[in-house]
Amino acid sequence: MLPTSFDHPHPSRREPVFGDAVVATSQPLAAQAGLEMLAEGGTSVDAAIATAAALTVTEPTSNGLGSDAFCLHWDAHRLHGFNGSGRSPAAFDAEGVLTRGQIETVGWEPVTTPGAIDAWFTLHERFGKLPMARLLEPAIRMAQDGFRVAPQTAYYWAKSAAKFGHLSGWTNTFTRDGRTPRPGEQIQLPEHALTLKTLARDGRDAFYRGELAERLHDHSVRDGGALRAEDLENHSGMWVDPISMTCGDLTFHQIPPNGQGIAMLFALGILRELDALALDPDGVEGAHLAIEAMKLGFREAHRMVADPEHVPEAPAEALQDERIHALAMEVDATQAQDFNHGVPKPGGTVLMCAADARGRATSFIQSNYMGFGSGIVVPGTGIALQNRGCGFVCVPDHPNVAAPSKRPYHTIIPGFVTRAGPSGTEPVMAFGVMGGMMQPQGQLQVGLRVMQGASPQAALDAPRWRVEEGLLIAVEPQCDPAWVAGLEALGHRIARADKSTVSFGGGQAILRHEGGWCGGSDPRRDGQAVAR
Repeated sequence: MLPTSFDHPHPSRREPVFGDAVVATSQPLAAQAGLEMLAEGGTSVDAAIATAAALTVTEPTSNGLGSDAFCLHWDAHRLHGFNGSGRSPAAFDAEGVLTRGQIETVGWEPVTTPGAIDAWFTLHERFGKLPMARLLEPAIRMAQDGFRVAPQTAYYWAKSAAKFGHLSGWTNTFTRDGRTPRPGEQIQLPEHALTLKTLARDGRDAFYRGELAERLHDHSVRDGGALRAEDLENHSGMWVDPISMTCGDLTFHQIPPNGQGIAMLFALGILRELDALALDPDGVEGAHLAIEAMKLGFREAHRMVADPEHVPEAPAEALQDERIHALAMEVDATQAQDFNHGVPKPGGTVLMCAADARGRATSFIQSNYMGFGSGIVVPGTGIALQNRGCGFVCVPDHPNVAAPSKRPYHTIIPGFVTRAGPSGTEPVMAFGVMGGMMQPQGQLQVGLRVMQGASPQAALDAPRWRVEEGLLIAVEPQCDPAWVAGLEALGHRIARADKSTVSFGGGQAILRHEGGWCGGSDPRRDGQAVAR
């Protein structure tokens, strides 16, 4: 075998993809799974579920069968929202966590009830067309017969070994002969395949009430975890009304808290109030105002995003014009400010967008949170459990304080854009940007470029900045030095990254165009947009 490097020393170019039906996601094999369903007459939800299932196999570095999920779906008439996040276990030791002042990132402590499987079946029941067993076939095939590991996935898989190598469940499932897979190497996940077959045969209840629920319960009891069968049995996702911000004739939609999408809407509203939406994103003024707006958006989100039962004010009320105006007045066009907007946390997420020939479009996102999540893998099942409990805070009386039977702050946010057309509301774009706290700021940057006429691919290709703590802003290496100097002159502390990585997000987008769809996929990830 010829020694080969999978680094990218030279710029690569991707073209936007056009079709009557499109799927865009971070793994080519998973995108093909979704396209299979569209070729058979399936809906965009069918395609999204098939893609999501395949991603649990092909990108376990970001998601799995123990993930949470959120969805925004356009059914050709109106937009629907689904919150598929799970609660902390009823037996969660909140007192111990608050006494220590932190939540562990590895092990059972941060594990919350998985919501993704429930989301698949609930969405399918309402908006699916093909049999669920058919939607799971590509994922089963890949897990059982093997798939070839993509370069970015192999890189993060290898990095994870140092973090999880002491956990036998993780090493037994995700390593072979004591190592992680190389780029292009074929790997099988037979236990994962068995779980998918069980779901195909027995449905949702196998995971939340049946055989798989029993195995989750038993392993947690034996291994010192708090998750119990009752937590699984009591879980159900929620249909929600999306929240939105209108800018001109475009309306941007998000899932309401406990997701952090409201941070992006705050920022967008502030820029609208400052009459800054048309400013050049590659100009110093446009970037400065967007950065300041995003910091304020994070500050407001960190104050209020929590379990829907604990949110201190109605999200739609928080987005009213008076509040947006007051926030905009805090922005200084001549000076960067520290708005006490918090410290960003890392994340690992997969996003898929799908659109079909009947005008339906879906933005679906699922995640184990920090890479493989907690590192806990239920023996014999391939179920890797998320560590979403790390989204809680250890501040008494805060809406998002750690507690039993509670949904934490969630970083994963699907995005959707509509416009008011001559015959009513029309879909414009299903999109999103994965990557922890990069998600709302990535969506803001991509959304601003699309508003100004960029194609989905061009908007995703463009260099990005990332808000960090205080006055610190990380920027990609391709950013213009003069632009960087201009931001520094305004008081921003700039950290130039050595290379462009998924730490600046990994987005997908599908835009309505000429009666069909135009798709783009972020070059920072392994994926692609595919069409038919």
